[in-house]
Amino acid sequence: MCKYGDKCYRKNKQHLSQFKHQKRKGDEGSEEKPAKKAKKQKSEVGDAESSSNEEKVEEKSEDVVEEPEELEEPDKSEETEDVDESDSPPTPSDVREEIKVKFKVGMPEDFYEFWEFCQSLDKKNPTAALHALGLELVGPFDILAGKFKNHKGKKPCYVLHWRYFYDPPEFMTVVKGDDKSQYHLGYYRDDPKEMPAFVAANSAAENCNIKAMGENLFAAVKIHLDKVLKETKNQTKKGEIKKLDDNLTKWAKKSKFSLEPKTKSMKNRDKKVVTKTFHGAGIVVPVVNDVGYRPLPETDASLKKILKKIVDSTTDDERTKNFDDLQEIITLVQFANDECDYGEGYELGIDLFCNGSAYFHSAIDNLLPLAYTLLGRDEYAEIITKHLKQRKKTNLSQLV
Repeated sequence: MCKYGDKCYRKNKQHLSQFKHQKRKGDEGSEEKPAKKAKKQKSEVGDAESSSNEEKVEEKSEDVVEEPEELEEPDKSEETEDVDESDSPPTPSDVREEIKVKFKVGMPEDFYEFWEFCQSLDKKNPTAALHALGLELVGPFDILAGKFKNHKGKKPCYVLHWRYFYDPPEFMTVVKGDDKSQYHLGYYRDDPKEMPAFVAANSAAENCNIKAMGENLFAAVKIHLDKVLKETKNQTKKGEIKKLDDNLTKWAKKSKFSLEPKTKSMKNRDKKVVTKTFHGAGIVVPVVNDVGYRPLPETDASLKKILKKIVDSTTDDERTKNFDDLQEIITLVQFANDECDYGEGYELGIDLFCNGSAYFHSAIDNLLPLAYTLLGRDEYAEIITKHLKQRKKTNLSQLV
C-alpha cells in the first residue's frame, strides 16, 4: 500500500504500478478517509474566512504537486520555452503608468528622482552615468531611456527583462553590475500592490542570497560606492568616485532620501517576517489569530539535505525514492492551504526556487502560483510562471 493513503496525488506510471492505493478523492463512489494529520492541528479555521476565500482554497487545493514523471537530467543549455507575450499591452501615454502596466508594479519616487540624478551626470546616456562604479541602469530604466521604442526584435517579456536566475517575483532588478559575479540591485517588495520595502543586492553567479541595501536607490548605490572607493587604488579614479559621492550625497539630502543602510521602516518590516527562507530576505504574509502561516516540518538545514539527496541521485529509481520525503512535506502543505495557512506553501516554493535545480521546477510551478493567488498577489503568480519557462543564467536582456 502507498504510505500516503488517499492523500497521494502521484500520477506517474512507475509509482502507480508499484503501489496500491485506497480510493482517492475524486474516485467514483469513494468516501473521504483522512490521512495522517499534519503535525500542527488547527480548529475549524475556515469558519473565520470569507466564503470567497473558502471557494478559492477548495478550487486550488486540487492543484497538487506531482513527482516529475521523467527524472532524466534536466537540460543545462540556455534553450528555454517560449513565453506567450500576449500581455504586451498598448503603451500608455504616461510613462509611470507604462512601467506599471508592463512590469506589473508601480515604482517609488526615489526611482524617478534617481533617474533625474543620473541625467544630471550624463544627459546623453543616463543609464551609463555610474560607469565609475561598474554599474548600469537597466530594467524599467530602459523604458525611461526609450530603448524599447526602436526595438526590432521579438516582443519583449518585460517582467523577465534583467530578471536574474535567483530573482524571485518579489525582487525587481534596476541596476546591473559586473557580469562575472552578476551583482545587481533591485527593489524588494512583499506585495506587488505595495511600494518596495527596501533595495536589495544579489550576486546570481555566486548564490541566492538577497541582502538589504537601504530603503531607496540613493542609499543602495552609496553603500556600493563606499565599498568601491575603499578598494580603489588608482588616485585618478578615486577622485572621480569621490566627486560622484559628493554629488549623490547632496542630491539625496536635497530630496530628503535617507542614506542609512537600515531605516525605521525596514526594522518594522523585519518584525512582520514570518521566516527568513533560503535567500535570507524573508517573506511576509498576513497572520490573524495565529492563522496565515505555519512553519515547515523541517529545519532549513534538514530541508537542504533532502533536496541535495534528490539532486545528487545517480539513477531515476534512486531519485524517485528520494522524492518521498519532499512529497510528504508537500502533503502537509495541502493541509495548511485547506486551513488557510498559505505561508507554508509559499515558504517551501521559495526554498525550492532558491535551490536552483530544474528538478524542482514542476513542484515550484504548482506551489508558488497557488500560494501567490491565495495571498491575492496574482501579479507574482504570473511572473514566476513566466520565469520558470525562461529561467536563464545569461542573455537576460529582452532588448536582443
